[in-house]
Amino acid sequence: MTHVFNAPADFKEQFLTGLTAAYGRYLERVPGASAVMRRGGPRPGRVSVVIGGGSGHYPAFAGLVGAGLATAAVVGDIFTSPSAEQAYRTLRAVDSGAGALISYGNYGGDVMHFGLAELRARSEGMDVRTVLVTDDIASAPPERAADRRGIAGDFTVFKAAGAAAERGDPLDEVERIARKANDRTRTLGVAFAGCTFPGRDEPLFTVDPARMEIGLGIHGEPGVRTVDRLSARELAAALVEGLLAERPDGAGDEVALILNGLGATKYEELFVLYADVVRLLAAEGLRLRGPEVGELVTSLDMAGCSLTLTWLDGELAELWDAPADTPAFRRGAPLPDVAPVVAERAAVPEQAAAVDDADPGALIVRAALACARDRVQRDEPELARLVETAGDGEHGAGMVR
Repeated sequence: MTHVFNAPADFKEQFLTGLTAAYGRYLERVPGASAVMRRGGPRPGRVSVVIGGGSGHYPAFAGLVGAGLATAAVVGDIFTSPSAEQAYRTLRAVDSGAGALISYGNYGGDVMHFGLAELRARSEGMDVRTVLVTDDIASAPPERAADRRGIAGDFTVFKAAGAAAERGDPLDEVERIARKANDRTRTLGVAFAGCTFPGRDEPLFTVDPARMEIGLGIHGEPGVRTVDRLSARELAAALVEGLLAERPDGAGDEVALILNGLGATKYEELFVLYADVVRLLAAEGLRLRGPEVGELVTSLDMAGCSLTLTWLDGELAELWDAPADTPAFRRGAPLPDVAPVVAERAAVPEQAAAVDDADPGALIVRAALACARDRVQRDEPELARLVETAGDGEHGAGMVR
């Protein structure tokens, strides 16, 4: 259960305020947006890497902004995509002249809103590319890999893209590397119990205490199957077997590994599981490079974990090892501070131009919007109920907002 909050509707904004106050040496707020960016703004002449999605997944996404990783992160309400306007403002704020790569998990709201922001920025002359993360093997079969969700494998794609941008690669290369990392990344997750939104008394979903969900998504999307609780050794076997069955064509024997906690699984438990995972991977002849055990992509207070493998080659291994320095992830010696952008950034309008209240068309639009608002407010509980089975328990509140 989520215990610490004020007004639930303000949770995201207050979270970002506190994060920026605590880690101002790494990041700052994007003016006029629910987003954070690398302190001092983008590096002149370097590609900007913009990531994002709903809140409730920390360290993803805002905790991964800094040297060697993301230039900025756009954050929506809990488990809800940020708006196209927020994403657009962030793109403009980090425009260094070298273009931007947007990367995020493959979810409908994110695809729509980030896509609209990309189109708008492109129409204004900014070179923007998108790489969707599709690592969750439980969400679609191999022949439909492009339809898969993005879960903890987000991190390895962000890390590869961020390291490439940090060393000065052009946008074409940063995009190619991000796609390559995604193509070589596979994740499988499990859940033992559901998560609870701030202000709610009941979890978004429940799992029988004697059972577990295999393949459950990070927003509470249903798993592919429910099984009796497994021991750590049995769970390790299920995760490793599932991932190795989808080993990429031509992959070598070196992998980056992330054993990720979803929010309520203790680190000690993860290390118990890791010991069994390592034993099984070694038996398959795989070598681990820079394994990470901990929380990188969470789901509020969900009890569960996921295993991610990225099959490396020389290029991806170098990027995986590259230094990074962010609030939530640090590797190697901190990179030196860089000078902020000297050139004046493109102005972003704070709000739309005022409309003449005497305009008959404006009066009709205002009346229609007021009617829609009142109807959505009235039906908020029903809207939430209709989509709870899909894991979007905040749909009603999001529509009202």
